[in-house]
Amino acid sequence: MTDAPEVERYELQQDGTYQFDFDRRQFMKVFGGGLALLVPISNLLGQDAERQGESGRGGFSRNLPQEIGAWIHIAEDGSINVYTGKVELGQNIRTSLTQAVAEELQVEPSMIRLVMADTDVTPFDAGTFGSRTTPTMAPQLRKAAVAARETLVALAAQQWQVEPGTVRIVDSRFVNHDKTKSLSFADLAKGLKLVKTIPADVKTTPTKEWTVAGTSLPKVDGREFVTGRHKYTSDLKREGMLFGKVVRPSTLGATLISSDPIQEKDAGSQVVKDGDFIGVATADQQTLTRLAGTVSARWKPTEQPGNAELFNHLRKTANPNQGRGRPVGSVADGFAAADKQLEQTYTVAYIAHVPLEPRAAVAEWVDNKLTVWTGTQRPFGVRGELAEAFHLPEARVRVIVPDTGSGYGGKHTGECAIEAARLALATKKPVKVVWSREEEFTWAYFRPAGVIDVKSGVKNDGTITAWEFHNYNSGTSAIDGKYDIPNQLVQFHPSQSPLRQGSYRGLAATANHFARETHIDELSALLNLDPLQFRLHNLKDERLRAVLEAAATRFGWGWGKRKTVAGRGVGIACGFEKGGYVGTCAEVSVAAGAKVKIERVVESFECGAIVNPKHLENQVEGAVVMAIGGALFEAVEFANGNILNSRLSRYRVPRFSDVPNIEIVLVDRKDLPSAGSGETPIVGLAPAVGNAIFAATGKRLRSLPLAPKGLPS
Repeated sequence: MTDAPEVERYELQQDGTYQFDFDRRQFMKVFGGGLALLVPISNLLGQDAERQGESGRGGFSRNLPQEIGAWIHIAEDGSINVYTGKVELGQNIRTSLTQAVAEELQVEPSMIRLVMADTDVTPFDAGTFGSRTTPTMAPQLRKAAVAARETLVALAAQQWQVEPGTVRIVDSRFVNHDKTKSLSFADLAKGLKLVKTIPADVKTTPTKEWTVAGTSLPKVDGREFVTGRHKYTSDLKREGMLFGKVVRPSTLGATLISSDPIQEKDAGSQVVKDGDFIGVATADQQTLTRLAGTVSARWKPTEQPGNAELFNHLRKTANPNQGRGRPVGSVADGFAAADKQLEQTYTVAYIAHVPLEPRAAVAEWVDNKLTVWTGTQRPFGVRGELAEAFHLPEARVRVIVPDTGSGYGGKHTGECAIEAARLALATKKPVKVVWSREEEFTWAYFRPAGVIDVKSGVKNDGTITAWEFHNYNSGTSAIDGKYDIPNQLVQFHPSQSPLRQGSYRGLAATANHFARETHIDELSALLNLDPLQFRLHNLKDERLRAVLEAAATRFGWGWGKRKTVAGRGVGIACGFEKGGYVGTCAEVSVAAGAKVKIERVVESFECGAIVNPKHLENQVEGAVVMAIGGALFEAVEFANGNILNSRLSRYRVPRFSDVPNIEIVLVDRKDLPSAGSGETPIVGLAPAVGNAIFAATGKRLRSLPLAPKGLPS
């Protein structure tokens, strides 16, 4: 199943069409003179993107352009503009991509300006998700930068009538062999009107020779964020702009029966009704919620299951004929060879993304062209949704994404953008819509819930002989483990989800690792073997072994000789996903009232060659903190089509008091290509904490969240 699509991107599975075409004959009309570097789209999609093979909205089975995969434009004034459809969501790719280009152009990073996520001027991009920016976009921009450098070197050599091999770049200037002649980037680009397509065989700087990449360059534009000068979507203002709000259904899945005209109408306000869509727009933001509340609407609810019957529902609605997976070896033979067998069930709850910045959009129609500013991970996907919703050609829709306050996989779809655009169309004025926290918790999609059945066989010497793993609904990411087990049956079973669900940081890798690493720990306890030694005994993958040992060494695991005090326990887990490898050790305490507190976490992480050590450490640490919520207390509560904890006062997320001492161990593999780091570091904490709780109390917890209200009696 390693080549299967990530089916848990449920939000992308609806049909839709979008494409990006850029007329290269018009290129210089748009960007002016200078040097433009183009990368064929086939190069851009030749790596991880094609391997994922996703279809539906945001997938890759589209009429993709055959030109312009990425570009760099060096203007006549010497400014260096780099264009990418990727989005900055706080993961610092604006910085890491700047480092990649600066490395190959051999210039100061401050000379480079990244233009990101604007569908009118940046190349097509499927979206900023799946930890793909570092392994796919950075190499393309590197190639463009190398081609730019080589082209400019050749131009300098031509001016001086010397061999290109005698021209170098020193202090961001082109110099001859003895530095008696010098040219700036502006000197060379002035008067140029040159478009160059980059060959596929461009040689980039070897990892071991990096001087800009591999260093902890501070966050580009970091001062703008810490001083509050950066403008998020919710900060934007347009002349004559109105504020909009949607009148929501009474319950999830309800359909509109009828609605009455608004009873109280302020000057300048307008109610828009279109099918089941009802929205209010007004110039006075303070009265917006009150006016929306005066709209009388009657809705027809639908019968839906709640928390109490969730997991039975997921099993019952799974189609046995749609299971995805294939056997390896013979599980029957594996169980026959085992001295002991173990069979357990693990569950994970729905959880919410809780982005730092709620969904927001500003929409404006000018001359029948729609422009939307919004925070999304998929600007081109949202452009397609808008074009479909308003029956427009995509050329008449522009989506611009300001640097956005987090996404975590939850901002793939364009509901808020469509809402703002519909109100703007009706009012003929720009409209801003900002979702409330209650709307985020209710109308956004959730991380899928799941049921996972695991059955295994093991010999007394610690060798696992059989492994059977069935995931219902949660998804396929990291479903195939890396333990060396000769006989396996691993299957995913689609189910009917009662709640809207979709991508979340790490996708189903968190659920699948929780079940697998908890079960591995149960096997080690069954045999009375040390959990670390038991894992290493069944693990040949050198990269996974390395992070496991690195975490254990820093933690002081002691190879099974570590002693713990009463009420405290330690646990260990390891994982992989998106080309990254993680090892996690955790220590927990269980106080009076069975309250669980994580005291210490050591996490080792390896994702190939490290681009920016400090930012990578921050990324891993942030994933650990985020994982605390899903591990201990985050869960969506629902019944009868209502989300029961749809606000932060009722939905528990990690607080400062929950954060333990966290130590990050980075394993730098300069011999390997760089992989992304946005997702994988989240997968190890939950099983490590669950295993530590067992070590402290003897109670094995098999459901996430582990202890929302303390340990069960």
